[in-house]
Amino acid sequence: MTSAECLAQERIWFDKPRYDEAERQFYERMNGPTQPKQDTGANSILQDIARARENIQKSLAGLKTTLQPSRGSAPKISNSSHRSSPSGGGSAADYGELTARMKNLELENQSLHKVVEELRSALSKMESRVSALEKRSTTPTVNGTSPAAPQKAPPTPAKQEEEDEDDIDLFGSDEEVDEEAERLKEQRLQEYAAKKAKKPALIAKSSILLDVKPWDDETDMAKLEECVRSVQVDGLLWGASKLVPVGYGIKKLQINCVVEDDKVGTDFLEEEITKFEDYVQSVDVAAFNKI
Repeated sequence: MTSAECLAQERIWFDKPRYDEAERQFYERMNGPTQPKQDTGANSILQDIARARENIQKSLAGLKTTLQPSRGSAPKISNSSHRSSPSGGGSAADYGELTARMKNLELENQSLHKVVEELRSALSKMESRVSALEKRSTTPTVNGTSPAAPQKAPPTPAKQEEEDEDDIDLFGSDEEVDEEAERLKEQRLQEYAAKKAKKPALIAKSSILLDVKPWDDETDMAKLEECVRSVQVDGLLWGASKLVPVGYGIKKLQINCVVEDDKVGTDFLEEEITKFEDYVQSVDVAAFNKI
């Protein structure tokens, strides 16, 4: 039996990869494309992490070498040599950050110096002002109230003569000006008085409602009203009237009148109306209104 015959008799599925590929394509069509394999991505991430670790270790090693001097070198190193000997990418970045910080500190220090100088100048000005005020407050006073006023020197005879000459007015111009002003003042006062006299004065008037009560129901109310209206004086004007029942067949006369306050009053009206004793029992003021 040859090898070909043996393989033919063996139950081996030679086309399995083809069927697997067909099954994968079928499921991709049904469920969408499958996610890419994560092995390559994980390997690349791990490689990046390893590179980052190596770079960090190198930068730390370079920093140690720059900060710690070697055993054979001198203990003191100048700033210029220290600045020119950084090694590695990390040490150069750290050095640049340090220089930037130093520059910022120098700028802040300069601004602080300026602020301190301004404060000093303001303080000196305040001290000078306070000293000036203290000097003013300590000046000698008269009777403890106010500073003594400087005494004027007595005028010399020559200055006194000049002042006397200045006081003499040869032309009398001041008197003329005063007379003219007085005349204008009097004229304006007269004009104002004339205008005020032409204006009519306001007359204060009042409206009064009187209740005139008779003795009984047999009193002639027409005669009573006639007696009331017979009271006639300057500043009195009678108005409308009506009979108002009081009770038990008795009626009172309610009459309105307008009076000038300066000429006629309520007391006067009561006195004049109550003079008609045969008809009038009493007079009351029912209402009083200013017009």
